[in-house]
Amino acid sequence: MPHHITIPNLLGRIARGKHGAEFLNQEEAKNLFSELLQNDADPLQLGAFLIAQRMKGESAEELAGFTKAARSFCLGYQPQRAPNSSVEIPCFAGKQRATALHLIAAIRASEQHKIPILIHGMEHIEGRRSAWDLLKKHSQVQRATSIHHAHDLMQQEKITYLDLAESCPALYRLIQLRQKLGVRTFANSVARLLNPLNCSGQINGVFHTPYVMRLADVNHRLQQPRSLIFMGAEGEPELYADRQKLIAMQTGERLDMVQYDDSNHEPYPRQTVAKLSNLDEDFARIINGIIDNREQSVLTHMQHAIQWAAGGEFPPHWSRS
Repeated sequence: MPHHITIPNLLGRIARGKHGAEFLNQEEAKNLFSELLQNDADPLQLGAFLIAQRMKGESAEELAGFTKAARSFCLGYQPQRAPNSSVEIPCFAGKQRATALHLIAAIRASEQHKIPILIHGMEHIEGRRSAWDLLKKHSQVQRATSIHHAHDLMQQEKITYLDLAESCPALYRLIQLRQKLGVRTFANSVARLLNPLNCSGQINGVFHTPYVMRLADVNHRLQQPRSLIFMGAEGEPELYADRQKLIAMQTGERLDMVQYDDSNHEPYPRQTVAKLSNLDEDFARIINGIIDNREQSVLTHMQHAIQWAAGGEFPPHWSRS
């Protein structure tokens, strides 16, 4: 960080409340977050920063800077692109209402179309089934032990799981602070954007409407070749059977809003399942080919999305808004 710019100076600019806080530029955001990701970062400064950003909200330029900083802490980050057809699917929300159809679609896309796919997530998500909870029990997905290992598996056109604790321990530690802070922080958004293997395509789901355009803008700033970002089921990168509120298709500098027609099937479940083990059973059922109409519609949408992200054609029956 330049000598004339200090952490207290930057904190003083962002911690002035909703109406007085300033946004950092990309370089300032990168430098500040790089300092606070260090093992010896001052815990008081780190906590103040995370809460101040939570209250202020983060801009696309800040998120781009934060993501660049976090990538520099990834263990073996790949600055070169993974295979051009590779797709990253970041899964950091987990499921508690219905099983993870996006994971089944990814398995099918890998098996049927030989698309190299990286599932990036966290092994444990409180009160929810994580991606790895489901993948480890019901498929042949191999868990990578490092970014380098994941890269080797991707070169073999395989679907691979990589945990954030192994790809970027520094960012993982920040996300775990939620138990002490009581709220999510922008670190969750950075994890979704991290793309530690630098895959050419990305499928990204978010919880809140404003983040659709914001993350698309960030990917443009990060020179991501292709990404599809949308309001995902339970915050995961899973499209709905019914018509989506927002789907942003980012291709280099181009950004399109896209849509598809409502399938007219049953809506996504609103209630939490009584037992998370039911999600395991549903995952196994669908893997074995027993699928209802809503599930099949979602699988079709997801497979079209993954094939596009891998460099394929614009999805059939979709349209630009």
